Amino acid sequence: MKYVLVTGGVVSGLGKGVTASSIGVLLQACGFRVTSIKIDPYLNTDAGTMSPFEHGEVFVLDDGGEVDLDLGNYERFLDIKLTRDNNITTGKIYQSVVEKERRGDYLGKTVQVVPHITDAIQEWIERVAQVPVDGKEGPADVCVIELGGTIGDIESMPFIEALGQFSYRVGPSNFCLVHVSLVPVLNVVGEQKTKPTQHSVRQLRGLRVDPKSSCLSQ
Repeated sequence: MKYVLVTGGVVSGLGKGVTASSIGVLLQACGFRVTSIKIDPYLNTDAGTMSPFEHGEVFVLDDGGEVDLDLGNYERFLDIKLTRDNNITTGKIYQSVVEKERRGDYLGKTVQVVPHITDAIQEWIERVAQVPVDGKEGPADVCVIELGGTIGDIESMPFIEALGQFSYRVGPSNFCLVHVSLVPVLNVVGEQKTKPTQHSVRQLRGLRVDPKSSCLSQ
């Protein structure tokens, strides 16, 4: 399984969802089967009770899951049928970890963000990536993962840590990072300024996710 992670920097609302969907279309055009996962770092377990004025419209999946509208983009662009598990939220991850702790699955250990939350995120990604979503047998070839929010957000930190660990675990030949950023043009000087993106990439590297060292190979 190959993984493509789409992150955003500098500001939100740059079109990470459309970028992730478009990457999936290009991969399909090359003959690959594609699945997709959207990570939303908010504490809600789903988007069902969230105000559309703050978060946008809710998209309802075939299994009744109320999820982020980006999953609707994935389904339309890629002609696939996703489930509620294809939308990971902080609320879902913490809920699953707390349920395991209550059952005694951690054998009395102190439950912490690292390794228990980060392990749960990686396990969720691997499990969902193996589920076919295109009506065919067997897992897809590539899983496109979109991380909501912007690099540097406090709520995204557990996911960045988990994805950094994940990239090292699956290896650079199976993991690719696409960073979507803003390159503003200042009217005063009339030229593009890349410094905000440089700072964003530096943050990624500081969090052990290096966009330059990631590549996919067949």
